Amino acid sequence: MPRLPPLRRILPAGVLAVALPMVHAQNELPATLIDLPQIGEPADNAMTPLEERKLGNEIVSQLYAYDYVDEDPELSDYVSRLGWKLAAASGRNIPNLQFFLIADNRINAFALPGGFVGMNRGLITAAQRESEVAGVMGHELAHVTQRHIARTQEGTQAATLATWAAVLAAIIAGSADPDLVIGALSLGQAINYQRQVNYTRAHELEADRIGIQTLARAGYDPNGMASFFGTLEQQSRLYGSGLPEFLRTHPLNTTRVSEAKARAAEMPQIDYTDSIEFELMQARARVRSFSRPSQALEYYSQLLRAGRDTTAHRYGMALAQTQLGQPDAALDTLEIALQQHPRQVNLLLAQGDAQRQAHKVEAGLATLDRALSLYPRYTPAIFAYADALMTNGHAAKARQILLAHEQSLGTQVQTYRLLADAARETGDLAEAAYQMGTYLAVRGDFGNALAQLDAGLRLSGVDEQARARLLAKRKEVRDALPKNWRPPPEQRRAAG
Repeated sequence: MPRLPPLRRILPAGVLAVALPMVHAQNELPATLIDLPQIGEPADNAMTPLEERKLGNEIVSQLYAYDYVDEDPELSDYVSRLGWKLAAASGRNIPNLQFFLIADNRINAFALPGGFVGMNRGLITAAQRESEVAGVMGHELAHVTQRHIARTQEGTQAATLATWAAVLAAIIAGSADPDLVIGALSLGQAINYQRQVNYTRAHELEADRIGIQTLARAGYDPNGMASFFGTLEQQSRLYGSGLPEFLRTHPLNTTRVSEAKARAAEMPQIDYTDSIEFELMQARARVRSFSRPSQALEYYSQLLRAGRDTTAHRYGMALAQTQLGQPDAALDTLEIALQQHPRQVNLLLAQGDAQRQAHKVEAGLATLDRALSLYPRYTPAIFAYADALMTNGHAAKARQILLAHEQSLGTQVQTYRLLADAARETGDLAEAAYQMGTYLAVRGDFGNALAQLDAGLRLSGVDEQARARLLAKRKEVRDALPKNWRPPPEQRRAAG
């Protein structure tokens, strides 16, 4: 797991994340939403929607900067589509939602100001059913729709901005220091600690209630949330006094669990069958959770030797084999899975990757082309085929693929990087600078984004149209900078 630098260096002031309890992972509708906050409510006095978005964007950009976000295209796409499915069922028009995966093997999920929802990789591997993952996402989505961040800030006006930053730090980073939360909440004795905890508990119960309604409306088993509480309780017993402090301020008490079960019982009971994609993405997340591919290979080898020969287990084993430089073995492992699911896109992408690594380039390109033909709006298939084309000297065609295929969740951040790579391969350095500048700016790396754009403007022979485009992007990046932003050289001089 990537190690974050000191949190005071990366977290902007004025932030609160409201999250599910966090514990360590093992290895590796008819109901109507009520009491929804409206535009112009008192919470706006503490934090406007625009301010929430700005704060959330700053935090997420820092998570990107320190490689704390797992940018795997297939896992990212799965989490995003799950989130948007629930958002569509929530009965709320929620603009600017962004879902992302955190490269952390512990069980956690959280909502940031402005519609950013994060989920730890460990939560996916710990879930017993897809409805449990959806239940967590529905809970976090409710924090967004109810604007709990702004409401908590409005309800505890004495809270300092440093308080919210410290609470966020405890939730996301999972600090091993149990004094972090307590110390932050008593900074300058400016906040009543118990009042803060009570607000959080009230919001947790509200998020449970609304999340369960959304879960059922989206077609998942409404018992998924209560079921996952059982998983958390089991993990809690395993770790005893070693739990992070956050569990003690957000307890899974009997009332909360019983209320979740009671509300689920009021919903129409849905016999939801887990999707094959959930099982495959759970295996993918587990492979990525191991520190070495050899550990993942041993894990799935043991399962197969024990007779647990499932498509997901074969997929996980094949991923590990490919990472270990055993692509021919991976193709053999995938053979039976592909016979059972010949059109499953994740299996096809794994097959294409293994074929390329086995020096069966034409077969690999054909497999990736087939995957994209079957799922023309599946972003990971677009990325995989474009990347394979570039690797094999077809950069112009790769660029056409990226520009011609509409992505299912809007333009993804990785698209800009691939477009930059394709432009560089074809010799269009001004276009490469523009696309790389856009990629870095979206990730919040403003200094390097400006450096890329400035480098493009210094190129000789840049035509007027390309120059105007670079200048417009440069102005857009400059206008988006925080007021206190300074170029990296100035930051280093100030720190030194």
